[in-house]
Amino acid sequence: MNDTTAFTSEQLNFILQNEIEMPTWPENLNEESLRDIVLRSLQMALEQFENDFKTAEITLRIVDSAEAQQLNHQYRQKDYATNVLTFEYGTDATATLRADIVICAPVVQREASEQDKSLEAHFKHLLVHGTLHALGFDHQNDDEATDMESLEIEILAQFQIKNPYL
Repeated sequence: MNDTTAFTSEQLNFILQNEIEMPTWPENLNEESLRDIVLRSLQMALEQFENDFKTAEITLRIVDSAEAQQLNHQYRQKDYATNVLTFEYGTDATATLRADIVICAPVVQREASEQDKSLEAHFKHLLVHGTLHALGFDHQNDDEATDMESLEIEILAQFQIKNPYL
């Protein structure tokens, strides 16, 4: 941020849209804990990188495979359900950063199982990843990927989550 004040909880409007029922969903993945992940991601990114927004409105939409596949096809021309998509709308005239993060719960569950990770840790990692995309981070080349992954690892450590890239 341009000034030296920290980004606070009051500056984040977090909207959760859970579109599916997941019978085995961890209790720790509730609205409060998910909001905390987004807030801490914003705070830690802004400690290291300047940005021009004063508030943020982040919508997290948890979807099924069909919706994730449809969105991935429509916006990325890839015909499969992906784990996370971020729609970053930039900063508006009121200096509010706006973004939608879409996470496909069935894909996240499958990946967590295949990678021998806890569902909670993998979901939180993808939420951090999506939040950093909302801030403009990307991983299209090696330098960008290194910067983004390093920040993800640092943020996840704040939540006692191990490096997901090992």
